[in-house]
Amino acid sequence: MKRVALLGATGSIGRQAIDIVSGRPDLAICALQSGATPLEALSAELGVEHAQVGGDPVALLERSEPDVVLNAVVGFAGVRATIWALERGVTLALANKESLVAAGELALAAWERGGGLLIPVDSEHSALHQCLEGRDPETVAGLVLTASGGAFRGRARNELAAVTPAEALAHPTWSMGPKITVDSATLANKGLELIEAHWLFDVPYERIEVVVHPTSVVHSLVRFRDGALLAHVGLPDMRVPISYALTYPERAATPVEQLDLEGLTLGFEAVDHDAFPLLSLARAAAERGGTAPCAYNAANEVAVAAFLEGRIGFLDIAAMVEETLARVDGAPARDLEDLHAADHEARRLAARGLQPV
Repeated sequence: MKRVALLGATGSIGRQAIDIVSGRPDLAICALQSGATPLEALSAELGVEHAQVGGDPVALLERSEPDVVLNAVVGFAGVRATIWALERGVTLALANKESLVAAGELALAAWERGGGLLIPVDSEHSALHQCLEGRDPETVAGLVLTASGGAFRGRARNELAAVTPAEALAHPTWSMGPKITVDSATLANKGLELIEAHWLFDVPYERIEVVVHPTSVVHSLVRFRDGALLAHVGLPDMRVPISYALTYPERAATPVEQLDLEGLTLGFEAVDHDAFPLLSLARAAAERGGTAPCAYNAANEVAVAAFLEGRIGFLDIAAMVEETLARVDGAPARDLEDLHAADHEARRLAARGLQPV
């Protein structure tokens, strides 16, 4: 029996994870954590003793002693749980991409010390994990991340100035939380995934591509040195990568619809970097290194929250991130204290131009 600690239990990933676990006699939830949503009813329904609302989840993890930590916390708040699991060799099912974006070097060092499993839950990285498994790294020529294009695919920059949060949240293919849905609309999500892929698979940034794929059935591809590509293909349903991560290496049966291949066409488009500059900003922050990716993530979190509150426009999100990156020093973090300081400073700089609510 695998004991699963579910962090971010009331979000989109958390709810789907509960569905997966409830259908598996070999899985049991031993701990629940949410950002702000009360958990009394859900804990009673699932028979879970350990639950926590808000705060640092590390104490919860210590008490519950999980075999698997599913980290579906949104944003930088998930970093400590990621480091905790990696340090101790506890299997980490990672849906909190910000952990590796902000704390890449620290997380990688913790992973090497702990020696446990890290199974990505993001659909793109789960796809890459599956395409790369058992392959000699020397044969890998590059990685290809696919992007749906979000709610505003095909729009020019001058058409985006007046778009609303409601429009940005109308994702064409995926059902996700508000922050990641806005990130999909700006392509910041692909920037975060670019950085995450680098740390997960040890592939240089210049060999990681992003293409727009509107139907979201090809979740990612791997290029090999012989000219071949391997793709992971399936309907856009997060229960597939969640189940893969929780039951790895079994690849358990999952109650999802099979993809109908008849009439299926695969279309790919280039990214419009002028209309959606956050992807280029992420690549620049990644290549700069140090805590620049942490600053990118922090500024984006502040900007997206302000956009959802109606305090800034859609194009202002990228402008806030770019200005913040120009002002931070990006010095490497020696430890989590340094990382938290860099995150705090980037948030302070990003919020300077915002009017009080």
